[in-house]
Amino acid sequence: MRDAARLLPFRRAHSPRDNHPPISAYLIVSGPATSLIAMTQNPVEKTPVTLLGLGAMGTALARTWLAAGHPLTVWNRTPARAAALAAEGARVADTAAEAVAANSLVVLCLLDDTSVDEVLTGTDLTGRDLVNLTTGTPAQARARAAWARERGARYLDGGIMAVPPMIGVPETGGYVFYSGSRELFGRHQDTLGVPAGTTYVGEDAGFAALHDVALLSAMYGMFAGTAHAFALIRRENIDPAALAPLLADWLVAMAPAVHRTADQLVSGDYTDGVVSGLAMQVAGTPTLLSTAEQQGVSPRLLSPYFELMRRRLAEDGSEEDLTGVIDLLVN
Repeated sequence: MRDAARLLPFRRAHSPRDNHPPISAYLIVSGPATSLIAMTQNPVEKTPVTLLGLGAMGTALARTWLAAGHPLTVWNRTPARAAALAAEGARVADTAAEAVAANSLVVLCLLDDTSVDEVLTGTDLTGRDLVNLTTGTPAQARARAAWARERGARYLDGGIMAVPPMIGVPETGGYVFYSGSRELFGRHQDTLGVPAGTTYVGEDAGFAALHDVALLSAMYGMFAGTAHAFALIRRENIDPAALAPLLADWLVAMAPAVHRTADQLVSGDYTDGVVSGLAMQVAGTPTLLSTAEQQGVSPRLLSPYFELMRRRLAEDGSEEDLTGVIDLLVN
């Protein structure tokens, strides 16, 4: 500490206003007034991050790391997208290789798995901690983990359960699934948790993508149902804005059924806790299909599921509810 203030011995001193008790004592220093503060501060250094890919999601991630004080190096195929981040303090690399060389922690947020190959071909990844937030399949994630190991890098795969406006806004509930090296996740969890919550789902590198796709598949199933519901009223004198809260509340009320489904899958007893038996539900499907026909709405979003319900019932699933349909899908 070459520039620190020279500390003189403690001695009794008067306050500038002589209004402190006689027992008061002051530490007398010579040098700049900030010297003692500089000696006692011990700021926590933030982990430097390299981010490849500055689409809407990548840009949102970048801004949260910058706002939290993390040194950030960015690269994007279209350099113009990095200009605003440079003004906010990011270092812009001319090439992906330069960006990767800048920091140990390298985060990928690219278009697809093919883009990862295109961007990192020929780049030295030795000793790098690679966190891949690029959307892909479980098989692609497992192959990418092996690919990273072959190149001397450690690997985490991630599935982002958020849209860009949710990043950096904890109250929105956005989070990211992570899978792969547990040790690597533990090492970087605080940094990875800056943009959104973190949920680690296992050592298998494909599990983050699998959880991601499972939730997104359920989401699109919900969207399909809501599309059919709105189509039914499309030509009627019914305000969609009036139906929307009723529909949302009904979906929320039905959502806890997933816990009963999970319990039945674990126990193997598909009749446990059944409220509405499969036979009764199948008996009600003609009403839904006839209503669709009368309203001039295609049943194509409902018919495949109803067919699975009928097949399960034919296999003597009358005492079950809907869990047995899952086995038809798997088999």
